[in-house]
Amino acid sequence: MVPSAAQVEQSPASTLDWSDVLDRLGNDQALLREIAELFLEESPRLITEIAAAVRNRDAQALEHSAHTLKGSVANFGANAAFYAALRLEQMGRTGEFTRAPECLLRLQLGFADLCSALTALLRS
Repeated sequence: MVPSAAQVEQSPASTLDWSDVLDRLGNDQALLREIAELFLEESPRLITEIAAAVRNRDAQALEHSAHTLKGSVANFGANAAFYAALRLEQMGRTGEFTRAPECLLRLQLGFADLCSALTALLRS
């Protein structure tokens, strides 16, 4: 079920375009719910891996985990999380960690917003 206008307005990830997401999924609401459930189960591990890679300055792990998460959040059109993950992926590729903590914070905020929106979707 596509969230109502009121649900979207209350959602911290109100920039998500549910109709666009559904369009990309062939208007399959069951598939959207399934993907949302899988994302909520699997993605926290990636956030943990990204944070550890930033803390340990592990460029290869950062590039890999950020790339994987980037693809997952792209399924939902979550631009804030997508661009933060992209930037972290690039930092991993170049080994440049100067702004990684700041970018990690942006990713964590965008990720939390997306998770809130997906949780609300699954409860509707």
